[in-house]
Amino acid sequence: MIEISRKKEFLPVTRALESYLDEFDRRQPLPASYRELLSFNESYPLTDKFDHATHWSSVLYPAEVREELYPRLTSIYALLKTGGLTALPHLSVERVDYCEFGNSRPFRVRVVNRYNDNYDHFYVKRVDASRVYGLELEHLLSPSRISYLYHEGSLVEEHIAGVPGDVFLRDYLGREDINRVRVAKEFVKFSERCFIRLLGDMRSYNYVVDMTPDFEEVQYRVRAIDFDQQSYEGRRNLYLPQFFKENNPVVELCSRVLNYPTMQQYQEEERALIARRFQSEKERVMRLLACMKGSPAEPWEKVVQLREELAAHHHYSGFERCASMGELVEVNLEFLLGRWMD
Repeated sequence: MIEISRKKEFLPVTRALESYLDEFDRRQPLPASYRELLSFNESYPLTDKFDHATHWSSVLYPAEVREELYPRLTSIYALLKTGGLTALPHLSVERVDYCEFGNSRPFRVRVVNRYNDNYDHFYVKRVDASRVYGLELEHLLSPSRISYLYHEGSLVEEHIAGVPGDVFLRDYLGREDINRVRVAKEFVKFSERCFIRLLGDMRSYNYVVDMTPDFEEVQYRVRAIDFDQQSYEGRRNLYLPQFFKENNPVVELCSRVLNYPTMQQYQEEERALIARRFQSEKERVMRLLACMKGSPAEPWEKVVQLREELAAHHHYSGFERCASMGELVEVNLEFLLGRWMD
């Protein structure tokens, strides 16, 4: 089992990355910034519906700040969802939460429709280039699309719906109506997606399980929600979710209900799907990798460690020539997906 002992350093957004974000409409002027959300003067711990403690606190702003800030937050929501800055009058901010746990120390904004009380969330975070690279690779190579915006030190992200992984393992995995084989299959495929694009730190609270009723059974999909550790750490095992102790319950499930040939089949299926997405978005993926390689800011010792461990794992010397995490991601993609991209 492995643990990450220290928080990672924030990597700067380079001019090349900003140009990329401009070209693909990810960079937009925002009506409110992360820094402005730090102006709260009170907070209180937030519990879930079962009165369990969470990592979040609800924050309160002075009345004059709230009256001016909340309409700008609904404008951000409109921009994120529709591409327009018009603040819809029937939407209002019900609550703003703050989390000191985690690298980005995010704010979560709850927006409510006054007509029907339906609500949604979005997040405002400190920008980190690692996270931007992770979001883009998720958007391009995963089964799901991602909506986010960047501007001058602030990152706005949509809410990714699903049961938090730690809650799913605690409250759902033991239920009689859960299809354990399908859950195991999806975890194998999720682990493969993470390793192929080198997304690390997928402990149980950094992903969600999306459950969709089908005509006979429930379909499951595991989705990452934290992208801070996109190709940053030097240890290979940090990119394999099965090595985190928090995931032990589902790892044990996989070993009980799946044999090795079946796991290999699911891994091959996932590689083929990612290869197809790569081919359809090849120009954009290569532009993103060029940004990652062009101005590397990650610690050099981590690059050296990861290239050595990947070379030993794959028995492939091509990793030894890599001089940045961007190059390691590129070579890992080429090595693992090459069979389907000839």
